[in-house]
Amino acid sequence: MILADVHNHTLISHGEASAAQMHEAARRLGLAWYGFSEHSPLPPGYACPLYHGDLAGDFPGYVEEVLALRAHSPLPGAPRVLLGMELDWIPSRMPYMRELAARWPFDYVIGGLHFLDMLAVGSPKNWGQGESEEERCRRFAAYYREMTAMVRSGLMNIVAHPDFIKVRCWESFQAWLAAPGSLDLIRETLTAMRETGVALEVSSAGLRKDFAEPYPAPPVMRLAAELGVNISFGSDAHATADVAFGFDQLAAYARSFGYAQSVIFVGRKPRFLPF
Repeated sequence: MILADVHNHTLISHGEASAAQMHEAARRLGLAWYGFSEHSPLPPGYACPLYHGDLAGDFPGYVEEVLALRAHSPLPGAPRVLLGMELDWIPSRMPYMRELAARWPFDYVIGGLHFLDMLAVGSPKNWGQGESEEERCRRFAAYYREMTAMVRSGLMNIVAHPDFIKVRCWESFQAWLAAPGSLDLIRETLTAMRETGVALEVSSAGLRKDFAEPYPAPPVMRLAAELGVNISFGSDAHATADVAFGFDQLAAYARSFGYAQSVIFVGRKPRFLPF
């Protein structure tokens, strides 16, 4: 059984439930650890139309709420609470990112690669707009070069949904994975993760998409296992029904590549859990 879900969101970004409601859902499911990883406030010039309101103004309240839950989580039957953040990787704003990561007592920081320069890779507006397959392949390659830089920045403990870029173009991404040189590029990223101790998130969020495939895809998982990269489990939950979503399937998926333990971070230090 997977004991920890470390990728979760709340009302202050584009979730549907409070931190307390999400934690209660985790308690009902029997999790031992529950990590909150709210989206980081975006710097000027960047925006996410999905966010409900003033994320920058509300973020300190999120931290206070999670720390209050953590103070009470030793109660019997309640998952222990971890304070995290999903930090949007925007390399042109390095001082901004470093200040955010240092401002609060995070147990861990998840690196979220949602932008290539100003291109929001998850937006349907940026795919299927007449771009060629060659342009898509250039984006995929740039995505993993950027991910390598993110891993080596020293800011992150976990890489979120490591092939998120497939979300709007699954078939094109699968074709690119099979093309010569693509896995060599991903190998560089995964080698950086192994060398820095940054974990690869195995996420059930992809199971909720039409392509019904975890993040990351099997070729990436196979290579990560071969290289000895640590993994962490997350549901990327935005509602109580998504907490630990598909974790039995996710555990079987990870085991099929030889994994038997995952990693969480407590006070930015790794702790390994069997599953």
